[in-house]
Amino acid sequence: MTQDVEMKDHQTPSHSVSSAVPSTLQHLKEISSIIESGSYTKEIRRIARAVRLTMGLRRKLTANVLSAFLDFALVPGSDAHARLSPYLTKENEHDMEVDTATSAAQTPGKYLLPELEIYCYLLVLLFLIDQKKYDEAKACSSASIVRLKNLNRRTIDVLASRLYFYYSYSYELTGDLAQIRGNLLALHRIATLRHDELGQETLLNLLLRNYLHYNLYDQAEKLRSKAPRFEAHSNQQFCRYLLYLGKIRTIQLEYTDAKESLLQAARKAPVAARGFRIQCNKWAILVRLLLGEIPERTIFMQKGMEKALRPYFELTNAVRIGDLEMFRAVAEKFAGTFNADRTHNLIVRLRHNVIRTGLRNISISYSRISLADVAKKLGLDSANPVADAESIVAKAIRDDAIDATLDHANGWMVSKETGDIYSTNEPQIAFNSRIAFCLNMHNEAIRALRFPPNTHKEKESAEKRRERQQQEQELAKHIAEEDDDDF
Repeated sequence: MTQDVEMKDHQTPSHSVSSAVPSTLQHLKEISSIIESGSYTKEIRRIARAVRLTMGLRRKLTANVLSAFLDFALVPGSDAHARLSPYLTKENEHDMEVDTATSAAQTPGKYLLPELEIYCYLLVLLFLIDQKKYDEAKACSSASIVRLKNLNRRTIDVLASRLYFYYSYSYELTGDLAQIRGNLLALHRIATLRHDELGQETLLNLLLRNYLHYNLYDQAEKLRSKAPRFEAHSNQQFCRYLLYLGKIRTIQLEYTDAKESLLQAARKAPVAARGFRIQCNKWAILVRLLLGEIPERTIFMQKGMEKALRPYFELTNAVRIGDLEMFRAVAEKFAGTFNADRTHNLIVRLRHNVIRTGLRNISISYSRISLADVAKKLGLDSANPVADAESIVAKAIRDDAIDATLDHANGWMVSKETGDIYSTNEPQIAFNSRIAFCLNMHNEAIRALRFPPNTHKEKESAEKRRERQQQEQELAKHIAEEDDDDF
């Protein structure tokens, strides 16, 4: 008897602990209550908080959980419930006995909130993409976009921006990105007319991504220049915009502006968004090489990026040395990587920089050298290397890349004596660029200090202050745990 009593006493705490742990369905119900309160009070921050909480539960979503949540959040027999339920094939029914019982006990409201309906579309779409059911995800996303066109509520803007992103992403995964370009343009026009600023930013980035995916840089620049000014209401969307702007500027040979945009995108991106930062660094390295700069070694040694940036590190070494043969070997060795990154055309442009760097090293090393030796050291493999070397040297002298003269009679390149760089304006130009960079960063920090309207007129009560502090603590916690899914 004593053993039986001991066993009973030992089992009760474990049961209480297991029942205290909330399930995924319970978390979704709490998120739905946050959406309801945000809808009634018209506080967009609560809707954004609900989306962030959902991203933390993304890996725990199953068909049974989502089916039970649809029964809880949507009115049975409604159009949304009938449209979303077929996408969820239930697995083991006994796994969800308790949850379905609790969900059945919940009575739906008098009418369905549009925010909850759109949230259900987002949950099902996330589940289908994670399960790699891309064709079903395309159908679900298309149905959600049709529903969104009929809703004009500012509390839906945050949910709508996520649906826009996954709508484009589902078509990109199946290679049908060009099919939705016209629809994205129509959605951007609707968002502009409705003053949906977050939707405008998201759709503009999706359109730029759509154009750049098919190398339509001219059309992307026309859209960007004529679209409403980018106000950066979302840091994630602003980082994407800077990346696309940097790519466009690079292709248009505006390397200075491209460098600034790419470095700013890499600096503003979250640490968890490693793939996005790697892409920014790849393009920034090539732009700096095209500008005649050599990136620092620390850029290639960033944590988690060494392997991805290895081809660009070897390419930088070839450009720094000015060895054309080594440059060709690196370009051939990593041709597949460069083609996958869509940077092959930029590397072709680098050939001229390699020749110019090698020519600069030759002019520093030799006071006088024949053009035949210049062609041999540069590794020119043309039919008439001496004539090509002469034209290359003449262009470098005209562009002030080297300080030398050509002796056509004897076929020599005569270098001038190296002067003191501090007697020129180059240090002043470098110092001025650093000052401009620091001032720009200071101005951005000042613009980032946003405050809610009328804060100087309304006094915050103790209850509101406690609620705000609790929301800020939860927000900081979930931002720290947030994955890099958005990038």
